[in-house]
Amino acid sequence: MGFLSVLSFAHKLVSERMRPGEPAVDATTGNGVDTLFLARLSGPKGCVYGFDVQEQALSNTRQRLAAEPEGQAPVHLFKLSHARLAEVIPDEHAGRLAAVMFNLGYLPGSGDERIITRPDSTLPALNGALSLLRPGGIVTVLLYPGHEGGAEECREVERWAAALPQEEWQAVSYRFLNRAETSPYAMAVVRK
Repeated sequence: MGFLSVLSFAHKLVSERMRPGEPAVDATTGNGVDTLFLARLSGPKGCVYGFDVQEQALSNTRQRLAAEPEGQAPVHLFKLSHARLAEVIPDEHAGRLAAVMFNLGYLPGSGDERIITRPDSTLPALNGALSLLRPGGIVTVLLYPGHEGGAEECREVERWAAALPQEEWQAVSYRFLNRAETSPYAMAVVRK
C-alpha cells in the first residue's frame, strides 16, 4: 500500500480537525472537489464559503454540489479573488474557521492554463485565512511547481510558511521525494 496522494493528505488533515457545524472556506473552488468535501464535513448546521475568479469554476462547483445535495452545509460562492476572503467572510466567523483549503495553479480541464494563481494574491489570501482561524484550525495548500509561474509561487508560499512564528503556528510540507521536482505537493499550517 502506498502513501496518500497530496489531495487525500490535505483531506485527512482537515477531517481530523473539523467538526460538524463549523464554518470553512475553499479559497480556490476549481472543480468543487474541496468545496463538496468541506460541505460534507460541516454538515447542515455549518456553512462553507468558496472563491474563484472564473465563472466556469463556480459553475463546475455548483454542478458538483447539486449532484449530491443531502447532508451538506450551505455553500456561498463568490466570483472574487481568494485575496479578498478576509473581507467577505462575515465577522461572526472571525476566529472561528475550522479550515481553509487552497488548491493553487490553474483550473484543470479549462483549456486555459494562462489563468493561474499568483503570489501577489495568494500571499494576502493566506494571511487572511490565518487571521480567521480558530485555535486548532488548519490551512491546507496544494502547490504545483510544474506549470509556468508555479515554481515561483511555490517558493513564495514556502518562504511565507517558514517565516510564521513557531510559538503560534505549526507548518508542514508533504511531498514525494523520489518524483520530479515539478510534482505537486501539500503544505499545511495549524494555529496552536
